Amino acid sequence: MRPIVTLLTDFGTADGYVAEMKGVLLSANADTTIVDVAHDVEPQDIEGARLAVARYWRRYPPGTVHLVVVDPGVGTERAAIAVESDGRVLVGPDSGVLSPALLAAGTRVVRLPIPRSASPTFHGRDVFAPAAAHLAAGNPLASLGPEHVSPIVRRTPEPHRLADGGIAGEVIHVDRFGNAVTNLLAPHGGVVEVQGRTLELTRTYADAREGDYVALIGSSGLVEIARRNGDAAKGLGLHRGAPVVLRQGSL
Repeated sequence: MRPIVTLLTDFGTADGYVAEMKGVLLSANADTTIVDVAHDVEPQDIEGARLAVARYWRRYPPGTVHLVVVDPGVGTERAAIAVESDGRVLVGPDSGVLSPALLAAGTRVVRLPIPRSASPTFHGRDVFAPAAAHLAAGNPLASLGPEHVSPIVRRTPEPHRLADGGIAGEVIHVDRFGNAVTNLLAPHGGVVEVQGRTLELTRTYADAREGDYVALIGSSGLVEIARRNGDAAKGLGLHRGAPVVLRQGSL
């Protein structure tokens, strides 16, 4: 099978940065299949990139290399890492952006060396893309560098139980439709309290009337706050970190 490398960055496509990285990958192996996941992540938005990675990294075949470059700490002491997890490998900065793979059992992490010739402002081209190409060629993880033994950055906001039995969470992402994705899991239904409203969990967006707000379990398995054919985040003033409470029962 041809090697697969996915790309997720905040570079946009107008300035040629993504093309430079693709040039490195294709120069190493012209048969590489490069998948552009997205390049319009908000600049320096580590959390948004982390959540995107969580959605797709396991959807690709074993052996896939996921290259993730959202790196506001480029050129600093932050580590460059490669993570082998569940048969896939992820390459990127140790900023928390690779957290989804770090949580899987049996994960291995190595620290990538920074060549003296590497630009201190473009590790995507000079550090991460060469590492991804090396892995896509079938080379083992250990051939890239030593085990990364320092504390690894993980960004995983966890909900917590309240004294009255409710589960307090928060909005962790607002998608392009204005749906507010939370860090709450609700496998058995319930009601969601948000911005002074109480919304019963429903199955689909269409279970609400036009313009009404609705809570439901999205395709990621997390509770979302949505508005039928509208923008829930804008209408309710929701943003990343906004509090949400899940309670059992019904209206």
